[in-house]
Amino acid sequence: MSVIDRPDTIAERLDDKALFRTDSFIGGEWVAGDATTEVFNPANGQVIAEVADVGEAGAIKAVAAATAAFETWKKVSPFERSKILMKWNQLILEAQSDLAKLITLEMGKTYREAHGEVVYGASFVEWSAEEAKRIHGETLDTPFPGSRGWTIRQPVGVVGCITPWNFPVAMITRKCAPALAAGCTMVIKPAPETPLSALALAELAKRAGFPDGVVNVICGDAPAIGGVLTSSPDVRMVGFTGSTAVGKLLMKQAASTVKRVALELGGNAPFIVMDDADIEKAADGIIASKFRVSGQTCVSANRLIVQPKVADQLVAALEARISKLKPGDGFASDSDLGPLIHMGAVERVDALVQQAREAGAKIVTGGKRLDSELGGSFYAPTLIDGGTAAMDVACNEIFGPIASIYRVETEEDIIKLANDTPYGLAAYIYTRDVGRVHRLSEGIEYGMIGINAPMVGAASTPFGGMKESGIGREGGKWGVEEFTELKYVLLGGVD
Repeated sequence: MSVIDRPDTIAERLDDKALFRTDSFIGGEWVAGDATTEVFNPANGQVIAEVADVGEAGAIKAVAAATAAFETWKKVSPFERSKILMKWNQLILEAQSDLAKLITLEMGKTYREAHGEVVYGASFVEWSAEEAKRIHGETLDTPFPGSRGWTIRQPVGVVGCITPWNFPVAMITRKCAPALAAGCTMVIKPAPETPLSALALAELAKRAGFPDGVVNVICGDAPAIGGVLTSSPDVRMVGFTGSTAVGKLLMKQAASTVKRVALELGGNAPFIVMDDADIEKAADGIIASKFRVSGQTCVSANRLIVQPKVADQLVAALEARISKLKPGDGFASDSDLGPLIHMGAVERVDALVQQAREAGAKIVTGGKRLDSELGGSFYAPTLIDGGTAAMDVACNEIFGPIASIYRVETEEDIIKLANDTPYGLAAYIYTRDVGRVHRLSEGIEYGMIGINAPMVGAASTPFGGMKESGIGREGGKWGVEEFTELKYVLLGGVD
């Protein structure tokens, strides 16, 4: 039985707290495995689903289905592909309440945030549907007499898509929609923590009219499935969002077939507040960037680099705001922060905070586990002052509701500290000096920079990082081009 065998009753079944038992989706059919894995609600630790583990055999079957489907899908008119994508977008938006419930149930973010994710995820489908009709080559001048030259963009082929748990809908649509628009077929491996959203998207894709085998979702043992996706010569590209460590492993594995990779990896985002900034707006921006999804985003503000002249004012503004944030079950209407994904995440975040405390930093507010009080994997929203570059909280991607202040005087030292990390995904700068905007944005090594803006992602703009934060770009025309091969044709003997 599939979790979405009757999508019109998903809401009722969620309200009844029924235990889902669901298969993987391969070649347009629901396929069982030899084993199952459990899915937990991080707000209370309860098992909510049993999902078929199809393992290596299922991955091989899915690759074969996608390979066969590619031969016909790549020949489908871009205008027809656009229509099917538009239908998928429509179905996702119509099902946004049910999809949001699935997200909150399996991942924990607040129902309000989950609704926003569904709309955000659908925007990539809509954009890609429009972009499908605009994938084209160019005519070129050549140095050879009596010749003509042109380029063709064609789909790269079968794409393996490995997605994380923090945005279980949007991370799939951000990769799959542009690939499908380009004419590629997909084998999707969702995070084991959040498979239900991916399987629901697969059902909606089938209803939208994607031919069997174009969209496949497989669940189960990550090393076994990942090994197939990276080693199979039939898979021409692997797209991955997740940790830098896993990204490096996939890149190494993909090298055996010189497979193209698109990697969106970890971050250690600086949030720079200059002494001429609007401090109240900067504080609002930090709350939006840092505490969204309880800090579990790759673009979340990690290090608050502040000029000393305004540091105390900013600390006071943040303390007032953070003290009002209420952690709780994502379905509760008054919850501002949901749980962390599991207890391991709580333990990791708490270790970072305690190490900072022992190193001499001040815990302004928070700094404690809430699992004994709230019953799930919760951590108090926390503000740390007096951070130094040597602290673990400064050197690691936090992925939790922890904000730490670093007081730095000069622009040169601010740029140096901001760049003192192997990561280079997102950064934020608050200043009203246009000269500083240019100097800082050109000096720091990040793929995306928000100036007086706490969020940077949109379907129409490039998303991606530098250094060990990844390779490639998602979003906009660049996101579609990632999934195409550029072919050059030279025609001689024209004259």
